Amino acid sequence: MTRRLIIHPTHPQPRLLSLAAEAVRADGVVIYPTDSTYALGCAVQTRDGPARIHRIRGETASHYLTLVCRDLAELGTYARVSNTAFRLLRALTPGPFTFILQGSRELPKRLLDPKRKTIGLRIPAHPVTQGLLAELQQPMLSATLPIEPETLEAYDSDHLAERYLNQIDLFIDAGNGGRTPTTIIDLSGDEPRLLRRGLGDVAHLFDEEPVDQ
Repeated sequence: MTRRLIIHPTHPQPRLLSLAAEAVRADGVVIYPTDSTYALGCAVQTRDGPARIHRIRGETASHYLTLVCRDLAELGTYARVSNTAFRLLRALTPGPFTFILQGSRELPKRLLDPKRKTIGLRIPAHPVTQGLLAELQQPMLSATLPIEPETLEAYDSDHLAERYLNQIDLFIDAGNGGRTPTTIIDLSGDEPRLLRRGLGDVAHLFDEEPVDQ
């Protein structure tokens, strides 16, 4: 299989989405575009995918990956969502947000924070991500590609291909990507908490500075 798929960013070709889904199903690690930055992804059931993602990011396995879902119905299968949380999720998804939620029994325990039993979940708005998830008919485990120094080529797709192709199985190339990560909101408690201000606009929801994680 070609290790770099040049795909249309707003009208992704179905044939290429099918190839990308095959790579994920075959326990591959892929780089794919989101509505914030490029990200690393793998199938939830894969054995080696999470460890490979950690190695690429240069971190230990103690960093928990995010579950990327297609829509609220899929997210609700893997998380426990209160009425308050659901209203906020409905207002902000799809979009450049990561939500911390209590995991459901559908999730393997290895994916959860062992103390809080939580997981990060996303519903990106990017057409390529949405198309890939529709092809897969299941979520992906994911982590943001490392943010590089402030250089002009940092998120140039040619630069990403040169740097990462020998570490992954497929680069789903939708052109140059963004550099700003998602906004993170903790919905696992009684009240929403802002953990990180990122690309998603929450000025109308939070006045305070983000809390330490």
